[in-house]
Amino acid sequence: MKALYDVPAPAKLNTFLHITGRRADGYHLLQSVFMLVDWCDTLHFDVRTDGSISREDLTTPLPADDLVIRAAKALQQFTQCPLGVHIGIAKSIPAQAGMGGGSSDAASTLLALNRLWQLNLPLSALAQIGLQLGADVPFFLGGRNAWVEGIGEKITPIDLPSAAFVVVKPDAGLETRLIFSDAMLKRDSKFATMRDFAANTFEFGQNNLQQVAEKICPDVSHALGWLKSQGLQGRMTGSGSAVFAKLLHTVDTASAPVGMQVRICNNLPSHPLMDWVGSDVKKVNGG
Repeated sequence: MKALYDVPAPAKLNTFLHITGRRADGYHLLQSVFMLVDWCDTLHFDVRTDGSISREDLTTPLPADDLVIRAAKALQQFTQCPLGVHIGIAKSIPAQAGMGGGSSDAASTLLALNRLWQLNLPLSALAQIGLQLGADVPFFLGGRNAWVEGIGEKITPIDLPSAAFVVVKPDAGLETRLIFSDAMLKRDSKFATMRDFAANTFEFGQNNLQQVAEKICPDVSHALGWLKSQGLQGRMTGSGSAVFAKLLHTVDTASAPVGMQVRICNNLPSHPLMDWVGSDVKKVNGG
């Protein structure tokens, strides 16, 4: 068996996020555009023949039963594959940022092991497993920027113009649960169409979670304030705490307040692993 190294797991930004209602079971209905960016974690895989699944944290320590381990175990159980894997994770995407780092790691794990274990599952089967791990996992498996609706399960691929963005992540994180349970959260945004979005693209809409997030985590406001000082109009991605703005001119990243991570990102036309489903494992490894 060959090892598969340097598998990317890209982050996402929500160009907007509207809450349009709430179901009887408590799940919120949303509209959003999920955009892939080139801020990536890197996952390293070595196949094990003993069936064991193990993990090594190469940068940030992760919980024992993180999404990568859960994804590998779920795929192994679904297929009854006798092989195992050792996974090294080099985290770069910050946690509790609203950038989908954990979900992206899980998706890249499913895509990589589908090849390494030579399972040849179709995308529909991987998405079925991914949805059980997290609502954002099917998006990353789909491989395209997307218009997202429902509770996150309705995914329509879209094309976006190339652009660069300034992304700012305060040290403080945010728990999604706290935002969605807040009585102050706006839950009645009007339905938008893809035509509405196309007319304004990156300037369209807002993030309905941002007002609550700023109340819970003042660092979100501070990060937005720094973007404003740079002549940029920022907004939060997902449930935060990361914020971003389209890059219109040179930005003095060194002037960012202490405790804020600043990165210039480019959006991606597609996921780096988009064409992996059903391909030959030897091609992945350069064999």
